[in-house]
Amino acid sequence: MFPEIDWMRPWYDAVRPAVEGLTDGPFIEAFNANAARLGLVNEQGQPIRFVPQAALPEGTAYEAFIGATGCVPTRENLHDFFNGLVWQTFPRIKRELNALQAAQIAQAGVGKSRGPARDAATIFDENAALLIVRDGAAGRALVDDLRAHRWREALYDRRALFGRDAELWLFGHALMEKLVAPRKAITAHVRVVVAGDDFFALDRAGRRDWIDAAVSNAIAAEGLSTAGFTPLPVLGVPGWWPDQNEAFYLDHTVFRPRRPASHTEGGHHDR
Repeated sequence: MFPEIDWMRPWYDAVRPAVEGLTDGPFIEAFNANAARLGLVNEQGQPIRFVPQAALPEGTAYEAFIGATGCVPTRENLHDFFNGLVWQTFPRIKRELNALQAAQIAQAGVGKSRGPARDAATIFDENAALLIVRDGAAGRALVDDLRAHRWREALYDRRALFGRDAELWLFGHALMEKLVAPRKAITAHVRVVVAGDDFFALDRAGRRDWIDAAVSNAIAAEGLSTAGFTPLPVLGVPGWWPDQNEAFYLDHTVFRPRRPASHTEGGHHDR
């Protein structure tokens, strides 16, 4: 199943358990078996089922269809394969994003402009990564450096924090798709999540469940805004790429200084 993917890459750590749980055969069937085993549901409590793209009625918005039926139109390609894996990895976050999108469509319809909430939800769904940092002075300093684009300080000087007091979990399925062929410029929209010592004491499955609950609850309570994201070239994460010496982070074509209006690689798509 997609032999071109190197599942041992660290950026696939989040979804690797979902991959390992798949049965042999067509992946839509395998996704549905996993979805039933996990009890995945949409905001209305309807079971999540992965269906062929042709099941999406013409003129019906993709997100609205999921919200109304629980059916996720799925093409047999890498993009939708990763989307299904994220549903099986962070189902509560996916459910909240879909609920937000469906509510916005119901309110405003589908026009040329998505509106700020739908725009933020689309960016999150396609290109987000979740940076979990331990609550404390060191974590705050790391986040301050990242937001200020002080890349060398954040990712080289503070590299010992990663794996101990900071972890990056990928969420965006377009981001994962791009990383099948990794290149230095691939950039995530990062949402920072501050966690206490209890998070870092959990095992890997417990951490994933904690993230799913904490982030979905925050989206439900606060909504979403593009202002909440900060860019991060993901191959700069300590340990995620060879030869990350000091000069690696001084490549200003990738690790760009902060500007009044910075632009990152996005992952927008329309169904």
